[in-house]
Amino acid sequence: MNYKELKSVIEGLLFLSGDEGLSVRQIAEITEQRPDLTVRALDELKDDYSTQERGLQVVQIAGNYRLATLPAHAPYFERLAYSPSRASLSQAALETLAIVAYRQPITRVEIEEIRGVKSERAIHTLNNKDLIHEVGRAEAVGRPILYGTTKSFLDSFGLASLKELPEPSSFESPDTLEEETQLLFSKLDTQMTFEEM
Repeated sequence: MNYKELKSVIEGLLFLSGDEGLSVRQIAEITEQRPDLTVRALDELKDDYSTQERGLQVVQIAGNYRLATLPAHAPYFERLAYSPSRASLSQAALETLAIVAYRQPITRVEIEEIRGVKSERAIHTLNNKDLIHEVGRAEAVGRPILYGTTKSFLDSFGLASLKELPEPSSFESPDTLEEETQLLFSKLDTQMTFEEM
């Protein structure tokens, strides 16, 4: 691999590593390069971002390198986070929200058992949007967090209480759960449409 490609690969690795970042040793092992060459490429990548006045920067925190946004741009990121256009939720978040609404209080593991996939990101999104929150701890090994819906959830769906949710006939069948989830999605779509008018 040539040096330019090495820098490009390192940039991609830093992007994929997210908040955890990567150490010089990890990057050197993954790219099969010497640590001193890896450090040089990281330093140059850091300089490239700075001299080109890009929206990202390479930072070193607790020994790991990672990509980060510029502190000077924080007001714009806050606007994005609180923008009404960000009100829409992904399919995964909607499924997770429906499960929490009907099964609360519920743990992350129980949500994942129902969905059949990891739900950590969806839970984080819903928590950040104040649609769900921690309501306690389960009496189980590790005392996992129990999640429930918030007042904002009721406001978003135009519900006076959880009793106004569409009645599930049975949650034993996956088909029924999907049907109830679709009813909840339809209600959300209708509510969002009226709010946009």
